[in-house]
Amino acid sequence: MAHTSKDKEKLLKRVRRIRGQVEAIERALESEQECAGVLQLMAACRGALNGLMAEVMEGHVRFHVLDPEQGKDSPQGKAAEELIDIVRAYLK
Repeated sequence: MAHTSKDKEKLLKRVRRIRGQVEAIERALESEQECAGVLQLMAACRGALNGLMAEVMEGHVRFHVLDPEQGKDSPQGKAAEELIDIVRAYLK
């Protein structure tokens, strides 16, 4: 998992922000806020988690799937870039 080790601090910052968003959802529910506001908080949290997943998945593909001997212009490199783009679009 060298790609997560390399980006450890950046990923942990994102996780901490997501934790803050989840805590905001909890506070909103505890204080019986309107459902529209709670739903908006939940959507923001889901988007942040999807962004984190896309980033880790991209690192996984680049580090574990791609052959470092082949460049981005190789068929494997092009397929990996397409996969990364599809995953990012799906998780938006």
